[in-house]
Amino acid sequence: MYKHFFSHVDIPPQNINILDGNAHDLAAECASFEARIARYGGIELFLGGVGPDGHIAFNEPGSSLSSHTRVKTLAYDTILANSRFFGNEVSQVPRRALTVGIQTIMDAREVVIVATGAHKALAVEKGLEGGINHMWTLSALQLHPYALIVCDRDATLELKVKTVRYFESIEQSGTDARTQGPPLLYRPKTYVPAPVGIGKIQPSQLTPQTTPQKIPKDLRINTELNQSMEDDELTPDSMSSRMVDSAIGGLDSTLKGDLFFDPMGARVVSH
Repeated sequence: MYKHFFSHVDIPPQNINILDGNAHDLAAECASFEARIARYGGIELFLGGVGPDGHIAFNEPGSSLSSHTRVKTLAYDTILANSRFFGNEVSQVPRRALTVGIQTIMDAREVVIVATGAHKALAVEKGLEGGINHMWTLSALQLHPYALIVCDRDATLELKVKTVRYFESIEQSGTDARTQGPPLLYRPKTYVPAPVGIGKIQPSQLTPQTTPQKIPKDLRINTELNQSMEDDELTPDSMSSRMVDSAIGGLDSTLKGDLFFDPMGARVVSH
């Protein structure tokens, strides 16, 4: 960090905060780092990369998505990838590292992850199109309100074509499609999305809608029922005798042929 970044920018040394992997008490170093983040008002922008297995920072597959700064045992792929910093000697790479946790990253106001190369394509696909999964810790950023993944073309090889086209359309428009506001990197803390503009409609343009009146149908039930009783058995009356309906007025004479059931007593032959 000193060689490739801090020595090239104008920053006071006292403003540099890096985890000390050589600290005597690693747990205390991690706790102190979290306390400093809180004391300075949180992380404004987290900038990081992603591993081929989808890990961000040193949060290897299987890491807790609610984790904070801690000591983490490295996976072999991570050790192999970092051997380039140790003269390509795998045996010289530490087996453990201090890292910010997933929750520490999620608490940052903005997160930018850079992924380049075809060997990162699967991680990008799992992180964007797959569900949130602690085996692909990049996927946790799906829950972050202001997360941005910067990819080259090769890193998108595993994505669906429509996914790539969607994000390309956002890039071409130069806006964040979720809020139609400015790009995320230039959004101030106090940014409030502007309401969607809708043209005002003049009162003269409004035509009142008339609701056609419905003529109620007389469906009153005739309670004066003439039920014939034989041998204490019920003989159902016709349906037409129960209804006073203007729609069938004048047809009473045609409804005389309704079926009447014989009483059970008429069907029994006594001996």
